[in-house]
This record gives sequence, structure tokens and C-alpha cells, in this order.
Amino acid sequence: MGVKQALRTIDAFPRAEEHLLQKTKFGAFVSVVGLLIMVTLFLHELSYYLNIYTVHKMSVDSRRGENLPIHINVTFPSLPCDVLSVDAIDMSGKHEVDLDTNIWKLRLNSDGHITGTEYLSDLVEKKHEAHMHDVHKEHHEDSDKIHLQGIDEESQNMIKKVKQALADGEGCRVYGILDVQRVAGNFHLSVHGLNIFVAQMIFEKSTHVNVSHIIHDLSFGPKYPGIHNPLDGTSRILRGTSGTFKYYIKVVPTEYRYISKEVLPTNQFSVTEYFSPIHDFERTWPAVYFLYDLSPITVTIREERRSFLHFITRLCAVLGGTFALTGMLDGWMYKILESFTKKNSRTIVR
Repeated sequence: MGVKQALRTIDAFPRAEEHLLQKTKFGAFVSVVGLLIMVTLFLHELSYYLNIYTVHKMSVDSRRGENLPIHINVTFPSLPCDVLSVDAIDMSGKHEVDLDTNIWKLRLNSDGHITGTEYLSDLVEKKHEAHMHDVHKEHHEDSDKIHLQGIDEESQNMIKKVKQALADGEGCRVYGILDVQRVAGNFHLSVHGLNIFVAQMIFEKSTHVNVSHIIHDLSFGPKYPGIHNPLDGTSRILRGTSGTFKYYIKVVPTEYRYISKEVLPTNQFSVTEYFSPIHDFERTWPAVYFLYDLSPITVTIREERRSFLHFITRLCAVLGGTFALTGMLDGWMYKILESFTKKNSRTIVR
């Protein structure tokens, strides 16, 4: 036996002569259906191969000495910009009233349309440093001091202006970036920057301060694909009552690694909220607090693409399986039809 003949004996794909092959209409139908299925599966596998997926990994956070950027975009539909202030305090006891940040205020009319813009290089509290407070001691002054201070002409004009704005239904939108130390702390938006006597002249009492707000955006760093900030789109509207909102935020340091090897350091967070109503006899003033703490665990999200060998393996499996299944189906149907044909022919002969 020659070498060529020996090789023929191990041929797994023997060929039958053309005149021995029988083609049927059902076989053609199965072939077309099988071809459509294989094309569909091929496109699906190609899309699966080209799509990028992400892998999550957790480790201990080792970053030190960095600042924490806080992006805020909040609307207060019932408070004019002249009375709103932004304040930040961290756990080291540092109370920052002149933050090196970019903060903007947009004046809104009763319909929510922008009527004016104000840039705050110095926050409102800077003008009232004598009235600063911390998280555990709410903003108030001794009643004796109130009567000693009096009201100057500038304050009188401001009171008239704010009262007119309140009567017109004016609101305010505050947005920008706070750059704070990377330690636990809080920032809040309130009327605490006002002189307590001026605040009483404007609102008469704290229960008349409506801190209804809409959070358009709150994030702790740049956004990456697929991130979800749970406070975005949050709306808290008060009707007939007033109080203090507190959002307790757990910040999770995050690194997003693109498939191009570019690294994006950012943060994601979870949040719980609490509302404390204010009564007439209380001396505290309403506010919206964002109290944040940092997790010791950092999350690394890495983009990856499936290997080409993985794609070829899956492609062979689905295409080969489809081809084999359609062939088996054609064979079964051919035998069934042939058996019925033989039975009918025997009945006719008899």
C-alpha cells in the first residue's frame, strides 16, 4: 500500500460521486434556514468580540495628600441668591469660608428661567466671619449682640432687595467645584452667611426659610463610562414646613483604566438622607448638609477586550454546531418522508 493510499484511509471527509447524491426541496429549505442562523450567530459573536467589558478590583487606598474635587449643581427655587451661602468644614476642624474654587450663582425667576449671573470668588460667609459655625453648633447669635449691632444702610437696602425677590418668587442655582482636603467633612448650602438680625428681618423666623432644592449634579470627580451618581436628579420640595436636609455620603476612591492605558482617578459614592423638621421655638436655621466620609478601599475598573483565540473558538462552536444540527434535521426529515412514501406505494400496489 502506497503512502497516498494510506493517507486516503484516514480521510474524515470522503466524497460521494455526484450521481449518488440526492437533492430535495426540504434540504434546500433547511440549508437556507441554517445559513441565516449561521450569519446571525456570526454577527452576534463578532459584536461580542468587539465590545469592551470591564473588570473590577478592590485594594487598600494608598493615596495621600490629594484634594477632593466636589462638583455641585443645585437649584433652590424659593431662596434668592443674595441669601444663599456655601460653607465647608473638615474633620481637622478647618472651617473654610474663602475657598479657592469656582462657584457661580444663577438668579432664577418664578418660572425657573435665568435672569442674572454672579461669580463668587469669595463666598458669602466671608462678609460675615463673626457668624461662622461648625457642624455641632448651629448658626445663632446672642440676643444682646443683635441689638448692639444695628442695621446700616447697606443692610437695609439688601433686606428690601431680598424681600422683593421673595415676593417675586425668585430662586437661585448654585454650581461649580469645591476643592477640599481629602478627609471626612461636610459642606452645606444655607442662609448661615447672613447676619442673624438681618436674617430675622427678612424671614421673621427660621420656619419661613424654604430650603426646597433640586440636585442636578453632585459628583466627587470626573465621570467615567457607566458611573451612576445616586443624587443626580433628586428633588425635595417643601410645602408648609421647613427643616434641615442631611445627606450622609460614603465616598469610594475609584480608578478607571481605559483600554488605551489612560488612567482616570475619580470617586463614586453611596448616600442615605435624613430630614429634620424645624419648629417655631427652635433657634436653628434650615440648611442642606452634605456630610461625606472616605472609604479606605479603592476600586479599580479596567477595560478589557476578549482575545482573538476566544472569538475563533466560540465562532467554530456555534457555526459547527448549527451546521451539524441542520444536517441531522435534514437527515431525519428525509428518512421520515421516505418511510411515508414507501408505505403509500405499497398500499397502491395492493
